[in-house]
Amino acid sequence: MARDSVGQTLTVATILCVVCSVLVASAAVGLRSRQEANKAQDQMKNVLIAAGLFDASKNTAADVNIIFEQRIDKVLIDLETGEPTDAEVVDPATYDQREAARKPELSAPVQPAGGLGGIKTREKYAFVYQVKNDSDQIEQVVLPVYGRGLWSTLYGFIAVSNDGSTVRGITFYEHGETPGLGGEVDNPRWKALWNGKQLFDETGQVEIEVIKGVVVAETTIAKYQIDGLSGATITSNGVSQLIRYWVGPDGFGPLLEKLRQNGQGVSDG
Repeated sequence: MARDSVGQTLTVATILCVVCSVLVASAAVGLRSRQEANKAQDQMKNVLIAAGLFDASKNTAADVNIIFEQRIDKVLIDLETGEPTDAEVVDPATYDQREAARKPELSAPVQPAGGLGGIKTREKYAFVYQVKNDSDQIEQVVLPVYGRGLWSTLYGFIAVSNDGSTVRGITFYEHGETPGLGGEVDNPRWKALWNGKQLFDETGQVEIEVIKGVVVAETTIAKYQIDGLSGATITSNGVSQLIRYWVGPDGFGPLLEKLRQNGQGVSDG
């Protein structure tokens, strides 16, 4: 066969494709454990950010594991009851919330329909991150939240004081919103507006809301309101909707009610 024949060219191309495929597959498998470790550390860092325990200007990546181990208890709860799950029902060590939301046996319909902007099911069980003080008492809880914005599903965490109502912090670590508009959910100045806001009124009704425009500080409802994102009404509405859902009765409402009653959080058994 001539070296420059079509057959020879196809043979060389096929060999190159096979070799490259093997190399890429091997690299993917070899790096998987590192990718999973990096993903887990990023989750821990964002929990700490929401809780106000990590400052990129002061802390390093090496601090994440240390602070998390010292200050955080990670507990898997049943959203319906707000109580820890039985390990015989679901194993916290292997549980994946995103995967659970797609499995009929581990998910439930989002009620009311449209409560998460078109997402139809949510997981039955979710992790709660309890933040301990130096006396080993629960001072706040960090809750995973998500919902639809304009272009994407936003994933984040909201930290709530042990009174079950006062917001301590919020962060969004994954989304595809427009930079400079909806993408301003990442802006530290906007996130700082959430600190000290109230989720519920005196009767326990969800009142927290991202409004259109700027909050008027002198009003009685200002404590429930956060400035809207300029030029990003749909993203602002999506954030408002997802937070109201997850702190409400179909989300972490039962847990937050327990906090409002006793401030003790949940036990991991």
